[in-house]
Amino acid sequence: MELTLLGTGAPNGLPRPGCPCAACAVAVGADARGATAVLIDETLLLDLTPGAAFAAARAGHTLAGVRQVLLSHPHDGPPVEVPAGLPQPGRVPDGRELTLLTGHRVRAVAMDAPGTGYAVTGPDGQRVLYLPPGGSPAGLEEGAVESYDMVLADVVRRPDALARLRAVGAVGPTTDVVAVHIDHDVPPGAEVRRRLAAAGARAVPDGSTLVVGVYEDVPDVPRRTLVLGGARSGKSVEAERRLEAFPEVLYVATGGSRNGDTEWASRVSAHRERRPGSWRTAETCDLVPLLKDDGAPLLIDCLSLWLTDAMDAVGAWDDAEWADGGERELRARVSELTEAVRGARRTVVAVSNEVGSGIVPATASGRRYRDELGRLNAAFAGECEQVVLVVAGQTMVLRG
Repeated sequence: MELTLLGTGAPNGLPRPGCPCAACAVAVGADARGATAVLIDETLLLDLTPGAAFAAARAGHTLAGVRQVLLSHPHDGPPVEVPAGLPQPGRVPDGRELTLLTGHRVRAVAMDAPGTGYAVTGPDGQRVLYLPPGGSPAGLEEGAVESYDMVLADVVRRPDALARLRAVGAVGPTTDVVAVHIDHDVPPGAEVRRRLAAAGARAVPDGSTLVVGVYEDVPDVPRRTLVLGGARSGKSVEAERRLEAFPEVLYVATGGSRNGDTEWASRVSAHRERRPGSWRTAETCDLVPLLKDDGAPLLIDCLSLWLTDAMDAVGAWDDAEWADGGERELRARVSELTEAVRGARRTVVAVSNEVGSGIVPATASGRRYRDELGRLNAAFAGECEQVVLVVAGQTMVLRG
C-alpha cells in the first residue's frame, strides 16, 4: 500500500488561525501542517479537509480515483465542501467492515473518545491503523489483534494509545509509527522530533508519500537514559514522558515514604497521580538486582536520593567514619551500581539532580554530598546512550 499524507496537523491546522502562542509563531515552512487527511492507493480517503484536492495536487496526486471517503472524527465549524466527483463522506459503525472493489478492507475500530479508528488491509495483506485526534482504541485484548505494519496516531497527545497497542502486540518492533494530528502542544521542529523518537515514532511533512512495509530509519529508543536537572526543572516530567508510550513500566521510588512528613507525602502523591495507571511502583534503594533482571522498563527517580541512602549506610556524614573506610565503601557501592547499568538489558530511565552549578554548601557534609553526587552522575552518565539536561522545562541533549 501507498499512503500520501495530505496533512499531518490537528483539525485546526498548525499554526492555529489567530493563535499567538510560541509554538504557532514558529510553525512555518516545513513545520506548518494542514489538518490530517490520508490518501491510500489513490482510492480511499480518510478524513476530508478543506483544500484536500489542492493538497493532493501539490503532492503529485489526484482525488479522481477515490471510491470511498471516511471521516474519523466530528468536524467543527462550517461544513467542508465536497469536491466534484468525490463520494459523499461518511463514518462506519464501530466493528463494521467495508470491502472495496479495489480489494481494500476497512474495519471501524471503537475509540475511548468521540471518533472512529480505521484498520485498513490492502490487497497485498499489509495492515494500517489510522486513529482520530485525541483517540485511543477501546476494548483491546492481548493476542486478539495482529501486528500492524504502520500506525498513524496522535502520539503527542495520546502516548497511552501507543502503550495500549504495544501491550496487546498490535504495535511491534517492525511497526512504523507515524505521528499525525500534530498540534501546538510541543514546539515544532527538533523538539517534536526528539519527543517522538523517544516513543519510537516519527513525523513527516505534509505531502509525504509513504510505502507501507518499507524500512524507515527511525531512531531506536535508548536503552539507558540519564535525565539531569535542578529542583523543579521538569526533569521528572521529562523522564516520565519518555516511557508513557510503553506499557508495564516499573517506577522505582528511592525516596521512601518519610512517615510524618506531609510536604513529602504531597510531592509523592503528585508524582503518583501523574503516572499512567498501568505502571507499577517499587519503593526501594536496592537498584542493582532490578538492573540485572530482565523485564519491563525501569524509571528510577532518583539517584540523588539513592546516594543519600548510600551515604547514610556508610557513615559518610561523620569525618572519622568517612576516613576509616566509609569513602572506600561508597566508591564500591557506586561502582557496583554503574556496572549493573552497563550490563542492563531492560530499558532504564534514571533521574538525578544537578547540584554542581549552585552555591557552594556552607558545611563539610554538604560539600561532600555535592561532590559525591557529581561523581555518581558522571559515572552513571558514562554508561548511558543518552544524557539530557532539563532547565526551566526545556530539554538539552548532552549525549545521544
